[in-house]
Amino acid sequence: MVYESIGNEYLSIYLLLSFEVLIYYLSIIWTKRMEIQDKRNEVLLSKPLLYVPKMMFLTKGKGLHKDYLTSFELALRDAEIADLNLVSVSSIKPPQCKIVSRQEGRKYLMPGQIVFTILARSSTNEPNRLIAASIGLARPADDYTQHGYLSEHHSTGETAQKAGDYAEDMAMEMLATTLGLPNDPTLTWDQREEQWKLSGKIYKTQNITQSAEGNKDGLWTTVVSAAILIL
Repeated sequence: MVYESIGNEYLSIYLLLSFEVLIYYLSIIWTKRMEIQDKRNEVLLSKPLLYVPKMMFLTKGKGLHKDYLTSFELALRDAEIADLNLVSVSSIKPPQCKIVSRQEGRKYLMPGQIVFTILARSSTNEPNRLIAASIGLARPADDYTQHGYLSEHHSTGETAQKAGDYAEDMAMEMLATTLGLPNDPTLTWDQREEQWKLSGKIYKTQNITQSAEGNKDGLWTTVVSAAILIL
């Protein structure tokens, strides 16, 4: 009985020491893992290229509701971006950023994801009031090394055609001045536009525009247009 008691005591001590050793080594492993994770985070934060969008898509939508915010939500749903956490940014299209369709772009986004966007929006509850929201895009001929421009325009009393042309022209002017092209104020806009296009430095301009008339019963009408940037 005495030997059995001593044996049990040694066994208890052995198990206790083994447990303490196990805890010690687990704490070391955990510390090492945290150090590795911290280093990974430092690497990620030190690489700005990881935050340059690789692709983008253009989208638009409209919403109608008695509440202003709900009409905006419905416009986002119509544009198929309501399930994203949108963060508005300024208007640069990065070099080598591929433009894809909305359907293709959505494959790379999941609900709740934080997504950068250039967003234009306009709302009214005035019956028959014409509103428009437009995104203009100007792309340089050297799209591989040079950035393009995106412009947002929201207006009242303009047709979709007029609002879209204005947004497109703004983007073209910003790009032209960045590329060092002449911006002679004595020339008409059409003359300057022709001059810039003939330079061969501007590849293409385009816009996406959503317009609508205010609801006749005074419900809130909201229109949105957006460029969605995908990292």
